[in-house]
Parts: sequence; C-alpha cells; structure tokens
Amino acid sequence: MNIYERLGVRTLVNAADSYTIIGGSRMPAEVIEAMAEAAEAFVYIDDLHDAVGRRLAQLTRNEAAMVTSGAAAALAITAAACMAGADEELGARLPCADVPRDEVILYGCQQNGFVQAVRMTGARVVELADRNAESARELRAAVTARTACLLYFVSPQFERHALPLKEAIAICHELGVPLVVDAAAQLPPVSNLWAYTEMGADLVIFSGGKTLRGPQNTGLIVGRAELVAACRVHSGPRSSIGRPMKVSKEAMAGLLAAVERYVGLDHEALNRQHEQAVVKICAHAGRLGFRAERAYPGPTGQSYSRAALYPEPALGRTAVQLQAELRHGEPSIWVTLSEDGTALLVNPLHLREDEVGLICDRLTKLVDRR
Repeated sequence: MNIYERLGVRTLVNAADSYTIIGGSRMPAEVIEAMAEAAEAFVYIDDLHDAVGRRLAQLTRNEAAMVTSGAAAALAITAAACMAGADEELGARLPCADVPRDEVILYGCQQNGFVQAVRMTGARVVELADRNAESARELRAAVTARTACLLYFVSPQFERHALPLKEAIAICHELGVPLVVDAAAQLPPVSNLWAYTEMGADLVIFSGGKTLRGPQNTGLIVGRAELVAACRVHSGPRSSIGRPMKVSKEAMAGLLAAVERYVGLDHEALNRQHEQAVVKICAHAGRLGFRAERAYPGPTGQSYSRAALYPEPALGRTAVQLQAELRHGEPSIWVTLSEDGTALLVNPLHLREDEVGLICDRLTKLVDRR
C-alpha cells in the first residue's frame, strides 16, 4: 500500500491543469533525487541561495534569480523589495512601517485572489481602469512619488482589458518605476523564462510546481540583479515579511533540478506527445457521439492544445453532469469545462500514456450507461 492508500486518501487522474488543490504536478525522478541528496547534509542557507540563484540565472538567461516558497510568496517578496529596496531595517518593519513608496499599481481587470499576497506587505493597491483611449495617460497619472511598482498578470483572461505589456513596460521605464510580471503558469514555451525580461520587465515570477514540475511549494523570481538582491533581503531566513515563507534546502535543490531538466527537454517532442494525446482522445470521443475539437492554446495561453468534447443531445447528459461523473467515478478523473459550460476540456499536460487510455475507457463506460 502506498501513502495515500494507508491514509485512505483517494488519488486522481489530472486532466485539468497544474492546480494547487490537486497537488500541482508530478515531480520527476531527477527532482526527487536532488531533494533527497540535499536532505543528507547541513548547509549555510544564504550560501545555497547564492549558488542556486547563480545557476538558475544562467539557465533562464537572466541577470539574477532566486527560489521562493511558491509564486504567491514571490508576489509578497517582490512587492516588499519594490517598496523598501535593500533596506533591511525598513523591511523588518513591514507591514507596519511608514514606507515612502507604498503603492502598487494594478489593472482592475487583473484583480484576483493572489493580490492578497501583495497587501500582506502593507502595500496599498491602486487600480487602473480597463483599457481605453486614455490608458497610457491614465497610467502616467497614476504614478506618483509613492509608487513602488506596477504589477502585471500575464494570461489572456487578464491581459485582454489591460494596456499591452510592452507599452506598460515602456511607460514604467520612462517614469523610473519597476514593472513586475506574474507569469506563474506561463510555461510552455520554455522561452518565456527569458522572454519577459528581454522585453524589459524588471522582475518576473514563475511557479515552480506547475509545468516546471519542481516542488509544489516553490516559486522562481528572475530579473534585474539589484532588484533580486533586494528580494533576498525581504525573504527568509531573515526576520522580514518573508520569514514565514522560508525555502528549505531540499526545495531549492529540487527546483534547480526541475529547471535544469525543463530547459534541457526536447520541447518539440513533448509538444508532439501532447498533440498525440489530444488527437487520440478526440478521435475516441468522436466515435462515442461527442463533437470533439482541438482547443488551442492552453488554459492560460500556453503553447499546447487541449481536447474539447461537446456532448451531443443524444448522449442524454450535459458537460457539467459528465464532469461530475468523471470526478466521482473510479478512477477519479478531473477535467475542466469551457467558459460557457458546454464542453469538457481535457488537458494533456500531466497525463501519462496509460492515463490517456483510462480517460477513453471511462468515456466509453459513461456513454454505455445512457
């Protein structure tokens, strides 16, 4: 019996996405081995942070990099760095300090639950209106002496009503204000690890536990060296806003191994594998009476496709009903729904080949029961 069986916790097939609520992703052998190796010895944590950061910067083609305890932790740490710079004494007083720069600008259309991590620092979030003919002027007007940074969430649902990122970067640079990009789920393509900083973003955040397949409770900050150094000031093991967000030696080693593995993958072959899974699922569902289509891009704009399965009326059940039956059946299979709730969306990102077969078998059984 494995750990889940011993505890009576049900496992599931993840055909949804890299969701925290279902465990993020699977760590490959290289990551697990690196974490186990790191657990065998003591080390001065700052030295390990330095060494891992240097290697991550090389791998991601950035000036500097560091590991955090998740992408949400990275939001708090980058906000603190933009607010207090490398002033360790001032940082130690957050969130209660009277900081000269205590405002973080954010487009209203990008408000989401993760912004709470920014507010933890004591920052005041200043919302900008949705994109309009005056957006550039409105951004310039919003920047004051109290502005710490502009925070920009990258994905189609967040960007569609905001000033384009490239234009926002140009205005922020003109006004001397850092721009922080949250690109937590924006892999693949692998080139995104350096694309946003090459565009001019000052700091960029990625999740370590999604497509990178590192430890779920890790995040990655890349960007300008002086700002990453300031981020380190506001992270553990120091007595700072980031002290509760400390990163273990095992997590640092695990994320480094994950990034080394990811940048070295044959990404074209991996994309073909994803496409083959989508084609197989669509073909099988089509034979069962679904209208099956290839949906592109991924759930937050990533460069891979999904299978969109529309149940025809003859099947006698809606996509919502079928999603529930898949989730509560055996094995439990998690899929998502299209925005209008009419289609099952099957994501190949974390599927093994045998799990593709399981999904096809379960669809057959569901249809046979109609």
